[in-house]
Amino acid sequence: MSSKDWFRNETWNEAIEAEFRVRLKRARDKAQYLRIQATHLTARHPEAALRLLDEYFAMDPTFDRAQAYVDRAEAELALGQPDRAIASFEQAIAWQANHSNVRTNAARKLAVLIADRRIVARYAEAMTLLDQQGPTLFPIEDYEIGAARALILRDVDRMAEAKQAAERAVAAAAREHSGLRYHAKLGLVEDNRFGERLREILKA
Repeated sequence: MSSKDWFRNETWNEAIEAEFRVRLKRARDKAQYLRIQATHLTARHPEAALRLLDEYFAMDPTFDRAQAYVDRAEAELALGQPDRAIASFEQAIAWQANHSNVRTNAARKLAVLIADRRIVARYAEAMTLLDQQGPTLFPIEDYEIGAARALILRDVDRMAEAKQAAERAVAAAAREHSGLRYHAKLGLVEDNRFGERLREILKA
């Protein structure tokens, strides 16, 4: 493990954690390194990510706090805990509301989760969150916004609009270049998890 990547481990075991702890002990801003390491573990090692985030929040930091809530939500989703993830996304959004210079993808992710799990009582809220999204930069953003809109609009019987949204998502999923000269693969759609449902909407 190099000094450059000691807090960006993609795998986790006792040996890796022990080395991480040695370096963390010497670090000045421990909270930052806890959060960054947790980010890299949310998908494959969500339990470890949550433990690191518990340590982060125990330090009561302000820097990156909104993103830490998002990281916690992602780990909770990986563990099959959507209700907890919703609460964490809401905490991120609330933090951003009081810190105008802070931005995360929490609002988009919450809207996608509402649409994916068909939480009908919160459809209006999800659509508002999607309407508030600014200009997009990456294909994954267009994909998630389009997919969430398509799923919700289908359920409320607005099929013409649902198909338009589905077309946006399908087009985003097909993109092979981010549009950025030096980061061609950044932000591409790697998991077309709504593909089948989008095709059903387009065929309806």
